[in-house]
Amino acid sequence: MEYTNVLVEKRERIGFITLNRPQAMNTFNVPFARELNAALRDMEQDPEIRVVVIDANGKHFSTGISLDEFKEKTPKEYREFVHLMDEHNHTIATMKKPVIASVKGYALANGAGLSFACDLTVAAEDAKFGTTAINVGLICLGPAAPLARNVGLKKALEMVLTGDIISAAEAQRLGLVNRVVPPEKLEEATLELATKLAAKSPMALQAGKAGIYGMQNVPYGQALNALSDRFAALCTTKDAEEGVKAFLEKRTPEWQER
Repeated sequence: MEYTNVLVEKRERIGFITLNRPQAMNTFNVPFARELNAALRDMEQDPEIRVVVIDANGKHFSTGISLDEFKEKTPKEYREFVHLMDEHNHTIATMKKPVIASVKGYALANGAGLSFACDLTVAAEDAKFGTTAINVGLICLGPAAPLARNVGLKKALEMVLTGDIISAAEAQRLGLVNRVVPPEKLEEATLELATKLAAKSPMALQAGKAGIYGMQNVPYGQALNALSDRFAALCTTKDAEEGVKAFLEKRTPEWQER
């Protein structure tokens, strides 16, 4: 697929998806959403990529769905459109590979939702987050799904219903951001985290992500059993054997499986 609304790049074992509508503050429209999901799926299928980073050109990560899109649609067309705007939430959650958001400037509405949906987020100190659609008579329900899983029901309701914008530091306190760094260190810090993950066993990363996502909304005992089963299955892989052997032999492991 040819990409224009997002840019794709592969550096060693890390795939980069760069949001590329800076003149429109990286707002979502139909081509943008389609390309974003296509790029995510392509990187999921690439055996050379172990970690995916989503960053952005311009001053801002993304300020949501372009308001020009909200006109002259039938109910059926709106349903199809909104499902496309929210598709990245499904795509990222079902990917085996970790996805990291690298956020600068504003991450608002669907842009905030994209950050919340990523497995990890690194943010610049001056980044701002908000589920702001309520301020134009809409509501951030797609972003609310990953938001609520990160912060809980009451805080998710407060953010979605007020549309308030919060700082990167507050987002980190709430569990929406993993690391906050000076703006000039954002790229370096994101690459550091991605490189650290890319050096891990791909099979172990996949088991960890799938296991943690899979235990959501599952009774505690059932979740423990499912996680134990997944860990037991991982123990039978060549990567697990290699990792233990390399540790005992005091050498760097050579991961084999994807």
